[in-house]
Amino acid sequence: MGTPILWGGFLAAMLVLVVVDLTAVRARGGVVSPRAAGFWVGVYVVLALAFAAFMYTRGGQKPAVTFLTAWVIEYALSVDNLFVFIVIFDFFQVKQNARHKLLYWGVLGAFALRGAMIGLGSALVLRFEWLLYGFGAVLLYTAYKLLKGGDDDTVDPEKNFLFRWAKRVLPMAEGDHGSAFFAIENGRLRATLLLLVLIVVETSDVLFAFDSIPAALGISQDAFIVFTANACAVMGLRSLFFVVSHLMDKFAYLKTALGIILAFIGVKLCAETAMQEYVQQHEALLIVISLSFVALTLLIAVVWSVVKPPPAARTP
Repeated sequence: MGTPILWGGFLAAMLVLVVVDLTAVRARGGVVSPRAAGFWVGVYVVLALAFAAFMYTRGGQKPAVTFLTAWVIEYALSVDNLFVFIVIFDFFQVKQNARHKLLYWGVLGAFALRGAMIGLGSALVLRFEWLLYGFGAVLLYTAYKLLKGGDDDTVDPEKNFLFRWAKRVLPMAEGDHGSAFFAIENGRLRATLLLLVLIVVETSDVLFAFDSIPAALGISQDAFIVFTANACAVMGLRSLFFVVSHLMDKFAYLKTALGIILAFIGVKLCAETAMQEYVQQHEALLIVISLSFVALTLLIAVVWSVVKPPPAARTP
């Protein structure tokens, strides 16, 4: 349903938000407090809901609910991915005032990379519909890893292929250069460690997209809906990072919930691909069921984490 005007207007609005948010943080010295981060998380949630309302006025219930479902799933998966970003920043000892800048350049890179992947994925699905079974298999395998207890937090950033390649190829600056990606040393432009960390963040996001984009395509094959849902989730990702980094131990059952959700979407995607006539007859109902299942599963995981945390998560 995305016309050139809708695409252009959405991208322009996202860039304006990036500039406003970045300017506000720069005015505070580059440091984001949990309170300010929580405020911006709320702003992006409200904006996503407002965009869903706009989608409703343009196309009715179906695109609005589809967008909300994809956005909720992308946001939930982003929470899990944030733990890896925390590991990366701690591993490289990135200072607090540089983390915001890294995450914002990461957001801009994610727009470009995910946009290309979504466009390619949507085009391939339209041409080769059987690929949906492959997406379903990816989601079921990811769900299996999450439910089995696979921990993405154990990532070793120095094993990142592009990080090792860039470290060998790029002329590197010595010492601490604050939040700069490049520095002048002996009259030559050199890359700082922060640029290498950005490379690790960007390649990590690409790996995350191999899970999240099939999940969104499992809800809709409309490139505009999938991209806007991804973009709205990624925009809130930076602020959510500073909230989650202070609350990362509070929601012990989140990964289990994500595993259940991905398994549900994987089965749903395969079943709907096999029973297209039934789906067309009950499309609106199936979309509402998907959104309800995702929201209810996440709500139960959060409430259960607070009410009955596992022994290791309880405060003595």
